[in-house]
Amino acid sequence: MLRLTPPHAERSVLLHSCCAPCSSAVIECMLANDIRPTVYYYNPNIYPREEYETRKAEAIRFVESLRLDFVDADYDHAGWRAGIAGLEHEPERGNRCLQCFLLRLTEAARYAASHGFTLFTTTLAASRWKRLDQINEAGRQAAAPYPSVTFWEQNWRKGGLQERRNELLREYAFYNQPYCGCEFTMKTT
Repeated sequence: MLRLTPPHAERSVLLHSCCAPCSSAVIECMLANDIRPTVYYYNPNIYPREEYETRKAEAIRFVESLRLDFVDADYDHAGWRAGIAGLEHEPERGNRCLQCFLLRLTEAARYAASHGFTLFTTTLAASRWKRLDQINEAGRQAAAPYPSVTFWEQNWRKGGLQERRNELLREYAFYNQPYCGCEFTMKTT
């Protein structure tokens, strides 16, 4: 298992979760390193609403099985659409994705700051389909207005976590979504 070295000795972390499959190995790794995450679910990009509810239910099922805290943030798809306006025709992994990450991680940073967390990270960095440089850039920008909050840049694909994610996917029989979540990638898959 990957040995974690967070930016400071914090043992309580706000973990922005994109879905149960990507979160599973990350959470397991954190717990193995004596880090107790509070899982923050904010994903207004997911479309349609039924898909969002299915993914959220899987995340809750996993988090509750570990007796961790789960924060169910607002589903504001219209607000998300307004936030990415003008980027609808960008390709996957392009500027729309960067803006999407920024919108979601800004909410995570805001929540972290207002609830006493000094460290937050995201399971977006576990997906091999996402650009790690975009995720880290968005995380740094999101944390910038909050001096008490640090974004933990971590490549959650390394140290056997990608393989463990796939094992946990089977063990828990997680719903494994066929697209990132937004309607724009749904149309291209």
